[in-house]
Amino acid sequence: MGEGRNPDVIVQCPCCGATLTVDAALGKVVAHEPPPKKAANVPDLDHAAALLREQAARREAIFMQSSEDLKTKSQVLERKFATALEKSKEEPVTRPTRDFDLD
Repeated sequence: MGEGRNPDVIVQCPCCGATLTVDAALGKVVAHEPPPKKAANVPDLDHAAALLREQAARREAIFMQSSEDLKTKSQVLERKFATALEKSKEEPVTRPTRDFDLD
């Protein structure tokens, strides 16, 4: 008998890219080659610089909003104080009363 061997089937894994050699007669993997190494992700310096500028602008906006809130708060407190002062000027000055018994 001649060589009745079925040819091997070479398949590439869709997930990881590894190369598998499958024996068609047995239906089993007979060889495995790992996927080629991918180059390490080199950070894109332009993208990183843009992110840093964006974060700096966001921090500056938050700071400015906080500063405006404090100014508004101090103006509100000044207004409340002025209103209370005007109200107290309108009330007559009376002698305080004592609320305890001398029995």
